[in-house]
Amino acid sequence: MSKVLVVEDAPSEMELLSHYLQQSGYLVISAMSAKDALNKAIELKPDIVVTDVIMPGMSGFTLCRSLRRHPETENVPIIICTSKNQEIDRFWGLRQGANVYMTKPFTQDDLIRAIKSVEG
Repeated sequence: MSKVLVVEDAPSEMELLSHYLQQSGYLVISAMSAKDALNKAIELKPDIVVTDVIMPGMSGFTLCRSLRRHPETENVPIIICTSKNQEIDRFWGLRQGANVYMTKPFTQDDLIRAIKSVEG
């Protein structure tokens, strides 16, 4: 069973993402901030990270860069899941190290397809 670290500051979005993933057989680790996510990623070694972009403190873009720079997390696939839907946002997210950039709203199928595309 793959472990997915979900980084989302909005409780309703966190609940939705967690529900979709658990229903599809994934173990979910949750983090309400990018800073918390960075610590959990290093400590708990998730198989995949799904992160929002717009969060207080550290953004999802900064989280991507930080995960890519740390030896424990440099190869963990990252999926950005955000409402930022401009082409420049997508470009920037992928430049920061994300493997997949998807925009809200999304379906359970969209999320699971993205997860499966990065699973080893």
